[in-house]
Amino acid sequence: MPLEIERRFLVDPEGDWRLAARKEICRQGYILTQAPCSMRVRIMGDQAYLTIKSQREGIAREEFEYPIPLEDANHMLDHYCHEGQICKRRYYVPFDGLTWEVDVFEGPNQGLILAEVELDHVNQEFRKPDWVRQEISGDARYFNALLALNPYQSWAHEPDHS
Repeated sequence: MPLEIERRFLVDPEGDWRLAARKEICRQGYILTQAPCSMRVRIMGDQAYLTIKSQREGIAREEFEYPIPLEDANHMLDHYCHEGQICKRRYYVPFDGLTWEVDVFEGPNQGLILAEVELDHVNQEFRKPDWVRQEISGDARYFNALLALNPYQSWAHEPDHS
């Protein structure tokens, strides 16, 4: 079974991560967001994918991702994902042998910047860049599927977690 193991963090908006050489625009929507899995349609740059993810167990979960035609993805996003879409810019930032993905959210999630790093195993040690702040791996509010339904800007903003 394909396994996704990732840790997620809040990001210093002033960090040098913006110097990353590669970035893409991402539009994604959720067809299903209820247990035992979520089903997502994503357009990343000029590629499209259908992804099914199991519930998290700690920082790991099963993930099945399949390329689909761009036209199909646009149709699904326009017709099946009215209440569950997010848009973001993703920066790919190499650091200490790993690639960090920094997501700058737009629209109703504007103001939120998250970083995630995928690991080979649950107990893998790694160094964090200076711009990485509080870990939010287990905080469900920051799961993309939930941000699509309960956007960051609608939260009663608590003090900044950074």
